[in-house]
Amino acid sequence: MRLIALCIPLILWASTARANLPDFRDLVRDVSPSVVNISTVNVVEAPVSNNRDPRFDQLPDIFRDFFGNPPGGFPRRGPGGPGNEPQSLGSGFIISDDGYVLTNNHVIENAQEIIVRLNDRRELVATLIGADPRSDLALLKIEADDLPAVKMAQPDSLDPGQWVVAIGSPFGFDYSVTAGIVSAVGRSLPRENYVPFIQTDVAINPGNSGGPLFNLDGEVVGINSQIYTRSGGFMGLSFAIPVDMAMDVVDQLIDTGTVERGWLGVLIQEVNRDLAESFGLEKPQGALIAQVVPEGPAASSPLQAGDVVLEFNGREVTRSSDLPPLVGRVRPGQSADVLVWRDGAQRMLKVEIGKLPSSPQAARQITRDTDVAGMSVENVPDNLKAEWDIEGGVLIKGITSRRAQAAGIRVGDVILQIAGNEISGVSDFREIVEQLQGGGRVPVLLVRDGNPTFVSLRL
Repeated sequence: MRLIALCIPLILWASTARANLPDFRDLVRDVSPSVVNISTVNVVEAPVSNNRDPRFDQLPDIFRDFFGNPPGGFPRRGPGGPGNEPQSLGSGFIISDDGYVLTNNHVIENAQEIIVRLNDRRELVATLIGADPRSDLALLKIEADDLPAVKMAQPDSLDPGQWVVAIGSPFGFDYSVTAGIVSAVGRSLPRENYVPFIQTDVAINPGNSGGPLFNLDGEVVGINSQIYTRSGGFMGLSFAIPVDMAMDVVDQLIDTGTVERGWLGVLIQEVNRDLAESFGLEKPQGALIAQVVPEGPAASSPLQAGDVVLEFNGREVTRSSDLPPLVGRVRPGQSADVLVWRDGAQRMLKVEIGKLPSSPQAARQITRDTDVAGMSVENVPDNLKAEWDIEGGVLIKGITSRRAQAAGIRVGDVILQIAGNEISGVSDFREIVEQLQGGGRVPVLLVRDGNPTFVSLRL
């Protein structure tokens, strides 16, 4: 009798929980006509074994885009011999009733022909209006009228814990629906400085790429773009490009066919607990300017090395990764208000924003740490040089190499010399390490807490 009494509340709780779960049927029925399948034609000289796209194997092990064909390939259709048949590579969605379609750049990259298949099974050849590899977005145009366009969500309308729904073509299975919650917003991924990704636990797989992410009001909040994986398939971590950023890219592609981003021209680093204490901050926050690039926009501004950026145009900068997306959204030539922490007090500075260099590699070297030989390094801040009475060198920000750890190198050390070669900065350090032959040990002169010492590093 007691057992029955205990079970009744559990049954009632489970029944109530089921009643509170969202019903996605109406939403899916309303928005599915706006979702499309993207196929491309790429002429190759010889068929690839087991139909696997060779680009898939060239991707990083952890962050993979979705354009690689799964083992066994996608279903093929249409006339033609191997190598020039349409291949189902991803998804997209209609953003205007006159035929503009948004998808990922990697879905259509290097395609000789792009085919958009609508919900009513019409297949239309699309024109590429423009693409932006940095944000991994591409804008297409199909010749059709009165198309069902999606509704866009308002900026900053997404919160962790909110339900979201993805519709796409994973592994070529059209209009597959998956649901989950928003895990986090404003995520910064490796080699992706200018996109504050939406992280979700929605099941996303190859073929979902470029498809929409909906809220429960049927509005698009993001474009599914990447997954975190060790196996090549879904592991509970998927990432989407925020829709407000995507529409900014779309507007520029329609207007000019290209995308321009703002550039500050500084090297930044994270503020840890020790740095926060040394600068007199109450807690670790902001983006610490380690270097002002001589040729960059900040060189002619009041910004200087040692400033901690706390706000940019009224938006709080909690981590260093928050700053590049905020700067990138500002049009070159416009001014921005930058709140910095300097000499124990806040200062509001006016800075004119420049144009981000076209080379992604150059921009990465300026805005993020550089990883060399399993060590994340950056140029030494001027205040640290003065404190320790040193010139040149590189500051160790992170260590992933077991050999560097075994040698006794620690985060916060400054490397001044390696194998007898003086280190003047990050580029110098990278060049010297790349020239050294592996397999042997080299002496490394470093400074720790102002004290010089040598360690032996096996390359």
